Amino acid sequence: MRAPIASVLMPVRDAVATVDEAVGSVLGQTLADLELVAVDDGSRDGTVERLRTAAASDARVRVIERPREGLVPALNAGLAAARAGLVARMDADDVCLPGRLAAQVALLAARPDVDVAGCLVECFPREGLSDGMLHYEAWLNAVVSPEDFAREIFVESPLAHPSAVFRRDAVLSAGGYREGPFPEDYDLWLRLHAAGRRMAKVPEVLLRWRDGPGRLTRTDPRYSGDAFLRLKAPHVARGFLRGGRDVQVCGAGPDARAWGRTLAALGVRVVRHLDVDRRKVGRTVGTGAVVVHWDEVARHRDVPMVCAVGLKGARPRIRAELDALGWSEGVDYLFVQ
Repeated sequence: MRAPIASVLMPVRDAVATVDEAVGSVLGQTLADLELVAVDDGSRDGTVERLRTAAASDARVRVIERPREGLVPALNAGLAAARAGLVARMDADDVCLPGRLAAQVALLAARPDVDVAGCLVECFPREGLSDGMLHYEAWLNAVVSPEDFAREIFVESPLAHPSAVFRRDAVLSAGGYREGPFPEDYDLWLRLHAAGRRMAKVPEVLLRWRDGPGRLTRTDPRYSGDAFLRLKAPHVARGFLRGGRDVQVCGAGPDARAWGRTLAALGVRVVRHLDVDRRKVGRTVGTGAVVVHWDEVARHRDVPMVCAVGLKGARPRIRAELDALGWSEGVDYLFVQ
């Protein structure tokens, strides 16, 4: 049997209220040469029956029924079953716009150097979206080019998982999805980045991304700030710091100190913290490093800097100052917050 152009991988558990709309948005794509690999993770609410009905009416739908083992085993089962060389992720409570797959497949066809194609997203329902979620949506939609991804990948997860289309071989060569005390999608993006794989987005809103109180990012400890730090720091130590170079930390607040402690535990010597708060100057933090004032930054190009300041608007101001001093982002400094 000839393989389709794209396999849409959709893990499902207890999504009876939304799965019909999600499936319909996939089957209604302008790119019709696809298969929908729906992996049911032990649903108990009638979801699997809805999937069977969809499969009976459209041969492009394949339903894999599994015991309730969790998201990562379901993702890996679907990845193994996918027949296409391009795999699109989709969640059972989101909605694809009709041209989504056609646009992302076209991007990957035009850019053989890119292995993951995302798109812009619109969170819904708009009523009740928090300021934090609106800020994240805006930031997410500003990360578009491979250069944007390389610059921002340690700030936050730069790609909404259900908006991704990736080359199956690239993900398999990275080891597929991993189970652990971290978000499985961000872990995958970081491993692909470390392997030299490039990511980009179609600069159009092509996915409506549902936000609600049950979303894992709100309820699962794998999405906590500590979990993100533990996931990111080894990549920073091995990559940007090239396996253990000395480092200085921009910031001396709780997040910056946590970064200093975590890097120190990985064998990186923290030589100083820099901060704008003069009340902190001269203090010694937990790693033994002393806080100096940010005004002295021009004197301290001796070691690379990780910038762990999460205040709104701080990142562009810091970037402008360091660039004006001739520092190179990704070489001399890196944003991790």
